Amino acid sequence: MVSPSWGGPGTFPARYEAGKRQLMGAFGVEVVEMPHALKPAEWLHLNPKARADDLMAAFSDPAIDGIIASIGGDDAIRLIPYLDLDIIRNNPKVFMGYSDTSVLHFACLKAGLSSFYGPSIMAGFGENGGLFPYVQTAVERALFSTEMIGDLPQAEAWTVEHMDWSKSENQNIKRKTEQPLGRKCLQGQGVVRGPLIGGCLDVFPMMFGTTIWPDPEMFEGAIAFIETSEEAPKTDEIKRIMRNLGVQGVLHRLNGILIGRPGGGVKDLRQYDRATQSVVAEEFALPELPIIAQMDFGHTDPMCVLPYGVTCEIDCASLRVSLIENGVE
Repeated sequence: MVSPSWGGPGTFPARYEAGKRQLMGAFGVEVVEMPHALKPAEWLHLNPKARADDLMAAFSDPAIDGIIASIGGDDAIRLIPYLDLDIIRNNPKVFMGYSDTSVLHFACLKAGLSSFYGPSIMAGFGENGGLFPYVQTAVERALFSTEMIGDLPQAEAWTVEHMDWSKSENQNIKRKTEQPLGRKCLQGQGVVRGPLIGGCLDVFPMMFGTTIWPDPEMFEGAIAFIETSEEAPKTDEIKRIMRNLGVQGVLHRLNGILIGRPGGGVKDLRQYDRATQSVVAEEFALPELPIIAQMDFGHTDPMCVLPYGVTCEIDCASLRVSLIENGVE
C-alpha cells in the first residue's frame, strides 16, 4: 500500500483499516504498508520524494506482487522528478488506483507496464457495509485470473452519496443507491477495437507538457476512457481539455471513447456526455467516432477495473463493452 498523493490513512485511519480489512478478507492477500504511507497528510504533502521512494521500493521488492494506492488526491504530479521508470519497467507487477493516481498510470504506461484503473483501498475497498459484489467480481476477473476479462456489465445500481469518514459508526451503514440512466451510444456504429488508455480528465492538464504525457502516436487506434472527479468541473472545463486533446492530434487517432458516470453529486448526469460529444463531433468533425457514455468507472461506485493497453471492443448497437484479453499472466 502506498499513499502517492493525499495522506488519507493518516487522516481517517478507521476508514483505511476498514478498506485494508475488506481487501484482505475478499482476496486473501497480505497488505504491506510502505514506510511513509501512514504518515500525516501534511507531512506527505511536504515530502513528495518520500512518497516516490515508497513507490519505487514497492516495485523493487520481489516479495511484493501488487501495489494499490490508499486513495487519490491532487498532487501525485510532484512525484514525477523522483520516479525511475527503469525500476517500473524491470519489475512488472500489478499497480492499481484511480483519480489523481492517473499520473502514475501514465508513468507506468511510459515505462511499458499495463496498470489498472480501479478501486483504491479507502475508496472502493473501504466501501460502507462491505464490498459491492460488482467490484469484487471486477477485481477477481482483472487481477486474479489469467483468462480473458470479457464483458464489462452495467451495474444494477450506483451511488456517490457522501458519508463522513470521521464518524466510525458510518462505516457499517450502506450508502443509498440509485438506478442508472443506462449506458448510451452517443454516436458511432458497428464494432471497434483498440487498446485502453485514459484516466481522470481533471488530471490531464497537470500532465500536459511533462515527460510522462504520451506522444500523440501512443493514442493511434486506442479506446480512450475518461471520467471526472468529485470536484464536478464545469462543462466548459471539459470542453477546453477535450479541445486540447483535439489540437494535439489525439482525437483523430482514437477508435472510440468511453465516458464514466460523473461523480461529485452532479445533478445532470448527461452534461459531460453532451460537452464531450459537442467537441468531438462539431468542433473536430468526428461525428462517427464511437462514444459510449454512463460507464461504471472512476468517481462512482461500484466501479469496474480497466487495464491500460488491454484490447477493448465496443459494439455500438448492443452497447456491449468487452476486454478481449487477460489482465495478468
